[in-house]
Amino acid sequence: MSETVTLDVGGMTCDGCAGRVRDALEGVAGVASAEVSHETGFAIVSHSGVSRDLMTGAVRTIGYTVDGQAEEYHWGDRSVWKQSANNTKWCLLGCSIGEFGTLWYYQQNGIHHHASWDIVTPWSDAFAPWIIFLFLLPLINGLITSVMLETAILVRAQMDFGNALSTALGMSFIGMLMMEISMEATDLLYTGGQLGLDIRAVIPMLIVGFLTPWPYNYWRLKKYGMACH
Repeated sequence: MSETVTLDVGGMTCDGCAGRVRDALEGVAGVASAEVSHETGFAIVSHSGVSRDLMTGAVRTIGYTVDGQAEEYHWGDRSVWKQSANNTKWCLLGCSIGEFGTLWYYQQNGIHHHASWDIVTPWSDAFAPWIIFLFLLPLINGLITSVMLETAILVRAQMDFGNALSTALGMSFIGMLMMEISMEATDLLYTGGQLGLDIRAVIPMLIVGFLTPWPYNYWRLKKYGMACH
């Protein structure tokens, strides 16, 4: 005999999250179907004699809460490392477009010859506030292109533009900032502290940009279920 149970699922922020919860529930033997909505936060599950604990465990295992309770936190969940790596990968792609593009523009227009650590310090005679902006602009543009890419991905996943943009803006800026800062710092090591893009730094920048926020993204996904891919 088929039964229906409603689960209060926390941490869902988009259709992708709802899809992962649905797949987790429908992967439990005895579950016939699951209707999940990130907007209401509920999962309505049709099943045949499946225990509630088994269903809630399936949802908590992938990083979401049920009835306000999460799985005990640990760093050994391979599925979460894999999913957080995928999240980080797309974030890296979006951030790289803006950051690399801005640094390449500096390189091509000789702007790197006019800004170095020697003249950015406030106590320098050549200090000017606009130089600080030149250093911040690659980070800002990287954040913008990352949000644009995330929005496009969510729209392609059948989310309307307004919700897609809102979801993209609500994603972790901490992780993106960690990524942007580590990438630009790596480039500055190769350029000797000057603005511009050193081709030798591209691969190290991508590696550092991926590895720096990855543990944070794992923690955020594992503890709060915050991810959209």
